[in-house]
Parts: sequence; structure tokens; C-alpha cells
Amino acid sequence: MTAYVLDWLSLLGRWLHLVAGIAWIGSSFYFIWLDNHLLPPADPVLAKSGVAGELWAVHGGGFYQALKYRVAPATLPRSLHWFYWEAYTTFLSGLFLLGLLYYGQAELYLIDRSVAALSKPAAIAIGAAFLAGGWIVYDGLCRSPLGRNSRALGAVLAVLLSTAAWGLCRLFSGRGAYMEFGAMLGTIMVANVFFVIIPAQRALVRAKQEDREPDLRGAIAAKLRSTHNTYFTLPVLFVMISPHYPITYGARENWLVLIVICAAGVLLRVYFVARHNAHERQGHTSPLPAALGVLALAGVAFALMPRSSGNGAGGLASAGSFVRIEAIVERRCAGCHSAQPTLAGFTAAPNGVLLDTPERILARTDQIRQQLATRAMPVGNVTGITEEERAEMLAWIERGAPH
Repeated sequence: MTAYVLDWLSLLGRWLHLVAGIAWIGSSFYFIWLDNHLLPPADPVLAKSGVAGELWAVHGGGFYQALKYRVAPATLPRSLHWFYWEAYTTFLSGLFLLGLLYYGQAELYLIDRSVAALSKPAAIAIGAAFLAGGWIVYDGLCRSPLGRNSRALGAVLAVLLSTAAWGLCRLFSGRGAYMEFGAMLGTIMVANVFFVIIPAQRALVRAKQEDREPDLRGAIAAKLRSTHNTYFTLPVLFVMISPHYPITYGARENWLVLIVICAAGVLLRVYFVARHNAHERQGHTSPLPAALGVLALAGVAFALMPRSSGNGAGGLASAGSFVRIEAIVERRCAGCHSAQPTLAGFTAAPNGVLLDTPERILARTDQIRQQLATRAMPVGNVTGITEEERAEMLAWIERGAPH
């Protein structure tokens, strides 16, 4: 019954996280796009009234005119829409999922004793420290003199985030490390909204209500954090889907895979943001960031391509008979991958993959090979598969899975 309840909590939590994330990312992408497409107002009256830029659009059978003021309109509107609950809901639902799955079931999803022999409390404490510490370090750098040099700040952040990725992958399971990295970026993003962007907007509104000149330093800081958030978005989205792709987090140098894919996401976002305001450069946008991003992804895909060792796993293991392979699968895999899972915490076979009959094992040899080679399965190695058993199964598959 407990596993059934956990499944429903996970389902509803993921659904909410996905919907809220779409709303947050959608509004964020839209305003970045809008800012970069604004043109000087064609009507002199608008320019005299303080309008800095305008954009006309057609959508859903109607025409829309968006205006952006240099500071604020002469009179504040009665109704002013704010964008923050999308961010807060995404963060809270993500934190709920992190606690439910990766902290609540740390032995399965966060801890890998072949990586680091951590206790559950220690793993949770380290994970929480990365979330809080990531924001503290990032915020401190942005508020320091370094924050006035966007290129230097970006370079330092790239080094620190790469170091964090390496450290997480040396402490946790690959899957858990990736999720902690994404959660750290997500925490930075929502903290930017809560501590910097929204306070700056509130200060702007108060200044207008009190009929005084606003302090534009807050607005400048908010713009910087908003720009950082848009560059973090694609890396965070990659982490969200990464549990479905053990070829990434299960790689031997999984930290490097994480860094390169996230860097590719940033480069692709840089390209599209630049493309938004191509009108300022006579329609020209350099394809270099996009090309580098695509090359980085292609390089990772090539590096992770499965390769035959020629004479068994690692060149040392001998292939077992199918009877022996069946016995290994029964002991190490069928506890989860059967019509009636016996391993605590599972009410159904993960992803519907059943390995409880000879026919089902033979039908899934390619998938079994990938899961074994990337070390993604057994999850958290809760069933205690040995290196010899893993190598024996891989050697059997390389020989064509004789039966």
C-alpha cells in the first residue's frame, strides 16, 4: 500500500512540476523574446509618453500591441499582472519530488556505494548543502565587483558549475548526481526571482506610487539575473529528462557528459537569444554558438557509442550458458522486472520491462546490454549484482545471446 501511495504522489508531483515548469519557462522565454523584438514606437505621442519600444503581433485571431516604458507609465494601471507563482510552484513541486524520491528513497536513487559509502543522513545533508551553497556562492559572485563584468562572471560560473558537477558525480549515483545538479540550478533560478527580480519590480512600483525616481540598480541586477535564468533553462530541462537516458548518467565520465550537454544547451540558448534581436544587426545572427552546441552534442553521442570489446566484457570474462544467465536475471533483475515485483517500493515493473521468462529476456538483450554497460541497473545496485555477473552477462550478449 505504501508503494502504491508513493506512486500516486510521484505521478501527481511530476504532473504539477511539468505544468508549472511549462508556465514559468514559457513566460520567461516570451519576455526575453519580447524584449529583444521591441522597436522604437512609430507614434511620436507614444515616445513622448515614455514608451521605449513597441511590438505588434497577431495570434489566435486577434491583434496585440505590446508597449514597454523606459521607466513607468504616467499613471499605474488598476490591475497589474505579476509573474512569480509559476516559478515558486515549479520550485516547490520540484523540492517535493526531490524529497519524495531522491531523499526519501536515497538508497535507491541517490546513494551508490561503489561511488561513495554514504549513509542516508549524510547523503541528504550533502545534497541540501549543494542546493543552499550553490545559491550563496552564485549570489555572492553576482553582488561582487565581478558581477559588473558579465564575461568574467560567466567564465567563473562555468568553472564552478563544472567543479560542482564533478564533485556530485564523485559522491552520488550518476542519476542522483544529475538530479542534484539540476536542482541546484533550479534553486538558483527561483532564488533569483524571489530575492532579486520580484523585489526590484516591487521597488519600481513603490517609487511610482510615491512619485519619486526609482533606483535603477535593482532593475539592472534583475535584468542580469533574468538573463542568467534563461541560459540555465535548457540545462535544467535536460536534467529533468535525464533519468530516462542512462547512457548519459551511467557513463564512466558522467560528470563530463553532464558538463558538455549543459554547455551545449547554453550555447543553443545564446544563439536563439541573439537571433531574437537580429534586427539590430541588419538581420544577421552568427551561427557559431549554435554550431558549437550541435558539435558538442554530436561529440558526446559519438563518445558514448557502444563498442564491442572483441572478446567479451573487458576482454576477460567468459560467456555463461543461458541457464546461468537466467539464474542471474532471476536473482538480480526479476525482483523489479516481473509481473508481480517482490522488491519493496515497486508496484509494477519499471517502464513495463518484464524479464521473468526466457522469451522476455531474449527479447530485451539490447536493452539489458545498455543497462549493464552504463551501470544504470540494478538501480542503486540494491540487488547486489557482482562485477563478475555483470561481465558474464555482457560477454553472453556479445556472443549473440546463445540459448
